Amino acid sequence: MIRILAILAAFVVAVPALAQQLPAGLDKQNAIVIDTTKGRVVIKLRPDLAPRHVERIKQLARDGFYDNVPFHRVIEGFMAQTGDGTRFNGTGGSKYPDLAAEFTPTPFKRGIVGMARARSPDSANSQFFIMLAEVSSLNNNYTVVGEVVSGMDVVDKIKRGEPVVDPDKMLKVQVAADIK
Repeated sequence: MIRILAILAAFVVAVPALAQQLPAGLDKQNAIVIDTTKGRVVIKLRPDLAPRHVERIKQLARDGFYDNVPFHRVIEGFMAQTGDGTRFNGTGGSKYPDLAAEFTPTPFKRGIVGMARARSPDSANSQFFIMLAEVSSLNNNYTVVGEVVSGMDVVDKIKRGEPVVDPDKMLKVQVAADIK
Protein backbone atom coordinates (compact mmCIF):
# COMPACT_ATOMS: atom_id res chain seq x y z
CA MET A 1 0.00 0.00 0.00
CA ILE A 2 2.83 2.42 0.85
CA ARG A 3 4.48 1.74 -2.52
CA ILE A 4 1.26 2.51 -4.35
CA LEU A 5 0.87 5.79 -2.46
CA ALA A 6 4.49 6.69 -3.18
CA ILE A 7 4.02 6.01 -6.90
CA LEU A 8 0.82 8.06 -6.98
CA ALA A 9 2.51 10.92 -5.15
CA ALA A 10 5.43 10.88 -7.60
CA PHE A 11 3.01 10.89 -10.51
CA VAL A 12 1.05 13.84 -9.11
CA VAL A 13 4.28 15.82 -8.68
CA ALA A 14 5.60 14.89 -12.15
CA VAL A 15 2.46 15.63 -14.18
CA PRO A 16 2.65 19.45 -13.94
CA ALA A 17 6.30 19.43 -15.05
CA LEU A 18 5.60 17.06 -17.92
CA ALA A 19 2.61 19.11 -19.06
CA GLN A 20 4.61 22.33 -19.39
CA GLN A 21 5.11 23.38 -22.98
CA LEU A 22 8.48 24.45 -24.31
CA PRO A 23 8.81 27.91 -25.86
CA ALA A 24 7.73 28.11 -29.51
CA GLY A 25 10.52 27.95 -32.06
CA LEU A 26 12.99 26.42 -29.63
CA ASP A 27 15.72 24.30 -31.27
CA LYS A 28 15.24 21.22 -29.10
CA GLN A 29 18.64 19.82 -30.10
CA ASN A 30 20.27 22.88 -28.55
CA ALA A 31 18.23 23.44 -25.43
CA ILE A 32 18.24 21.96 -21.96
CA VAL A 33 15.30 21.62 -19.63
CA ILE A 34 16.10 21.82 -15.92
CA ASP A 35 13.44 20.68 -13.49
CA THR A 36 14.39 22.16 -10.12
CA THR A 37 12.93 22.05 -6.63
CA LYS A 38 11.40 25.46 -7.47
CA GLY A 39 10.09 24.70 -10.98
CA ARG A 40 11.26 24.41 -14.57
CA VAL A 41 13.97 26.41 -16.34
CA VAL A 42 14.55 26.18 -20.11
CA ILE A 43 17.91 27.25 -21.51
CA LYS A 44 18.58 27.93 -25.17
CA LEU A 45 22.14 26.75 -25.80
CA ARG A 46 24.46 28.73 -28.09
CA PRO A 47 26.67 26.36 -30.11
CA ASP A 48 27.42 29.32 -32.39
CA LEU A 49 29.29 30.92 -29.48
CA ALA A 50 30.75 27.91 -27.65
CA PRO A 51 30.37 24.63 -29.56
CA ARG A 52 32.64 22.53 -27.29
CA HIS A 53 31.06 23.80 -24.07
CA VAL A 54 27.53 23.26 -25.40
CA GLU A 55 28.38 19.70 -26.41
CA ARG A 56 29.78 19.08 -22.92
CA ILE A 57 26.61 20.31 -21.22
CA LYS A 58 24.45 18.14 -23.48
CA GLN A 59 26.69 15.11 -22.86
CA LEU A 60 26.57 15.57 -19.09
CA ALA A 61 22.78 16.01 -19.20
CA ARG A 62 22.48 12.78 -21.20
CA ASP A 63 24.81 11.03 -18.75
CA GLY A 64 22.51 12.03 -15.86
CA PHE A 65 25.46 13.86 -14.28
CA TYR A 66 23.40 16.95 -13.42
CA ASP A 67 20.45 15.11 -11.83
CA ASN A 68 19.95 15.96 -8.13
CA VAL A 69 22.84 18.43 -8.15
CA PRO A 70 22.51 21.47 -5.86
CA PHE A 71 22.80 25.16 -6.60
CA HIS A 72 25.79 25.40 -4.27
CA ARG A 73 26.59 29.11 -4.69
CA VAL A 74 23.83 31.68 -5.22
CA ILE A 75 24.72 35.34 -4.76
CA GLU A 76 21.99 38.00 -4.80
CA GLY A 77 22.52 40.50 -7.62
CA PHE A 78 25.10 38.25 -9.27
CA MET A 79 24.46 34.61 -10.19
CA ALA A 80 23.27 31.08 -9.29
CA GLN A 81 25.95 28.40 -9.75
CA THR A 82 25.48 24.63 -10.08
CA GLY A 83 26.86 21.68 -12.01
CA ASP A 84 29.19 19.96 -9.54
CA GLY A 85 27.85 16.42 -9.91
CA THR A 86 30.95 14.95 -8.24
CA ARG A 87 31.33 16.72 -4.88
CA PHE A 88 28.14 18.86 -4.91
CA ASN A 89 29.97 21.83 -3.33
CA GLY A 90 31.67 23.62 -6.23
CA THR A 91 35.03 21.87 -6.03
CA GLY A 92 34.35 19.02 -8.47
CA GLY A 93 34.09 18.44 -12.19
CA SER A 94 33.19 15.56 -14.47
CA LYS A 95 35.19 12.59 -15.73
CA TYR A 96 35.85 14.52 -18.95
CA PRO A 97 38.86 16.81 -19.49
CA ASP A 98 38.67 20.55 -18.91
CA LEU A 99 37.74 22.72 -21.89
CA ALA A 100 39.65 25.51 -23.60
CA ALA A 101 37.98 28.90 -23.29
CA GLU A 102 35.53 30.02 -25.98
CA PHE A 103 35.22 33.69 -25.05
CA THR A 104 33.02 36.06 -27.05
CA PRO A 105 31.95 39.68 -26.57
CA THR A 106 28.43 38.51 -25.60
CA PRO A 107 27.46 40.52 -22.50
CA PHE A 108 26.79 38.80 -19.18
CA LYS A 109 23.32 40.20 -18.56
CA ARG A 110 20.40 38.77 -16.59
CA GLY A 111 19.49 35.27 -17.82
CA ILE A 112 22.80 34.56 -19.56
CA VAL A 113 24.33 31.16 -18.76
CA GLY A 114 28.11 30.95 -18.45
CA MET A 115 30.63 28.25 -17.65
CA ALA A 116 32.28 28.41 -14.26
CA ARG A 117 36.03 27.90 -14.12
CA ALA A 118 39.05 28.16 -11.86
CA ARG A 119 41.77 30.78 -12.42
CA SER A 120 42.87 29.31 -15.72
CA PRO A 121 40.67 30.39 -18.63
CA ASP A 122 40.95 26.80 -19.89
CA SER A 123 39.59 25.11 -16.76
CA ALA A 124 35.81 24.97 -17.38
CA ASN A 125 34.44 21.45 -17.00
CA SER A 126 30.88 20.85 -15.80
CA GLN A 127 29.80 23.76 -13.63
CA PHE A 128 27.75 26.64 -14.96
CA PHE A 129 25.98 29.71 -13.64
CA ILE A 130 22.86 31.69 -14.48
CA MET A 131 23.15 35.45 -14.23
CA LEU A 132 20.70 37.15 -11.85
CA ALA A 133 21.82 40.61 -13.00
CA GLU A 134 24.19 42.20 -15.50
CA VAL A 135 27.85 41.98 -14.48
CA SER A 136 30.04 43.45 -17.21
CA SER A 137 33.32 42.44 -15.55
CA LEU A 138 32.65 38.86 -16.75
CA ASN A 139 32.47 39.93 -20.42
CA ASN A 140 35.27 38.37 -22.49
CA ASN A 141 36.51 36.53 -19.37
CA TYR A 142 34.03 33.63 -19.20
CA THR A 143 32.39 31.43 -21.82
CA VAL A 144 28.73 32.14 -22.62
CA VAL A 145 26.88 28.89 -23.36
CA GLY A 146 23.26 30.01 -23.47
CA GLU A 147 20.38 32.02 -22.14
CA VAL A 148 17.29 31.30 -20.06
CA VAL A 149 14.24 31.49 -22.35
CA SER A 150 11.69 30.31 -19.79
CA GLY A 151 11.77 30.10 -16.01
CA MET A 152 13.79 33.12 -14.89
CA ASP A 153 11.09 33.54 -12.22
CA VAL A 154 12.10 30.06 -11.01
CA VAL A 155 15.79 31.03 -10.91
CA ASP A 156 14.82 34.08 -8.82
CA LYS A 157 13.29 31.75 -6.20
CA ILE A 158 16.45 29.63 -5.73
CA LYS A 159 17.74 29.79 -2.17
CA ARG A 160 20.70 32.16 -1.69
CA GLY A 161 23.99 31.55 0.06
CA GLU A 162 27.72 31.02 -0.34
CA PRO A 163 27.60 28.18 0.43
CA VAL A 164 23.84 27.57 0.40
CA VAL A 165 22.47 25.80 3.48
CA ASP A 166 19.95 23.11 2.45
CA PRO A 167 20.24 24.16 -1.22
CA ASP A 168 17.67 23.89 -3.99
CA LYS A 169 18.58 21.29 -6.61
CA MET A 170 18.39 20.49 -10.27
CA LEU A 171 16.22 17.38 -9.96
CA LYS A 172 16.47 16.39 -13.62
CA VAL A 173 18.35 17.96 -16.54
CA GLN A 174 17.53 16.86 -20.08
CA VAL A 175 18.31 17.90 -23.62
CA ALA A 176 14.90 19.10 -24.84
CA ALA A 177 15.03 16.78 -27.88
CA ASP A 178 15.33 13.76 -25.56
CA ILE A 179 12.14 14.46 -23.60
CA LYS A 180 9.45 11.93 -24.39
